[in-house]
Amino acid sequence: MKFRNSVAQIHTTGYDRGMYLVRKAPILRDLAHRSVLLLGPRRVGKSAFIRNEVHADRVYDLLHADVFQRLAARPSLLREELQPSDRVIVVDEVQKLPALLDEVHACIEERGVRFLLTGSSARKLRRSHPSLMAGRAKSRTLGPFVSAEVPDLDLERALLYGMLPPVVLSDDPWDELGTYAGQYLQEEIRAEALARNVEAFSRFLHTAALTNATVVSFESVARDAQVPARTVREYYQVLSDTLVGHLVPPLAVGSERAVRKAISRSKFYLFDLGVTHRILGRRSLPPGSDEYGRAFETFVALELLAWSAYHGQGQELRFYRTREGVEVDLVLEDVGVEVKTATLATEHDARGLVVLEEVFPMRRRLLVTRDASPRRLHVRGVEVEVLPWREFLGQLWNGDL
Repeated sequence: MKFRNSVAQIHTTGYDRGMYLVRKAPILRDLAHRSVLLLGPRRVGKSAFIRNEVHADRVYDLLHADVFQRLAARPSLLREELQPSDRVIVVDEVQKLPALLDEVHACIEERGVRFLLTGSSARKLRRSHPSLMAGRAKSRTLGPFVSAEVPDLDLERALLYGMLPPVVLSDDPWDELGTYAGQYLQEEIRAEALARNVEAFSRFLHTAALTNATVVSFESVARDAQVPARTVREYYQVLSDTLVGHLVPPLAVGSERAVRKAISRSKFYLFDLGVTHRILGRRSLPPGSDEYGRAFETFVALELLAWSAYHGQGQELRFYRTREGVEVDLVLEDVGVEVKTATLATEHDARGLVVLEEVFPMRRRLLVTRDASPRRLHVRGVEVEVLPWREFLGQLWNGDL
């Protein structure tokens, strides 16, 4: 119960400071000057953030039936109820009522009010109000906990059960994950107008979970899920739009010959390891197994994706793999990151970083492992840093990477 106990202490130790540095600061900084569209999957803490950190003059929660019905019948109430002293207005789950954004737009332009608009999907908003999405509201995302928010992180539990806040704080994480997965299928997918074939999407989601941390072939997934390839592409887009999945594109590097040799398909990561394993019914991760290795890579990838979203100023995460199978798991700008579960990494583990260096010179070449201490390898004249996972994550969130 070490992990549970350490999390229980978060609220009285470093939790507030960690939350502020990692997730709150960029959003609050933006909201001080402009409107913000805050997107994230369900139950990652958007409502708690509004309650505890946003000093709003008015909050409209569209999950409340009475609030939704009142504004759906008369969207202009948003503007009519506005007081001269109001400066910050919150509309929670705004994607449920896209028509309300016309009033939001008018209030921003005519009254100088700042809005915090939250939701779990940008699909409807992009279709109905592209101008708002394009610049009048700064887009931000909120995901599950990251390592910087959980002192004394238990890696084994995080790899199996993930980092969703209610799961981290639960005495029965498996049951909590089951509830979450069920709610996602029943609520989120229906909300995205896919209810006509929830059974097909359920088959796809199971197959997609199997492809976690792998390069996606839409055709193969379509065959396995018994769903047309065109529909599979749409389903992956739904996962991306609802921030439940991430498609990481390949890195194109070097000469035309090098570009032709690098594969062109994207790598897929579900947003949380616990949700992935609950969908698959996977209740254990034996060390040394392929599943353990993919979970460890996903854990590092999700930390990098979160850092990029909160602090990365547009840096896009990529990966590199040649048709011969030489691979670098993750590349962020000019930093290559290869993830290995080894407890004593060797020169062989650094092969992909050395090959990539030949066509794409990097500022740092990192081998993230379960080694006990950091060290350096020199392979064919290329320096590779071996970083234990805690050291790597410490550098990442301290801004030293």
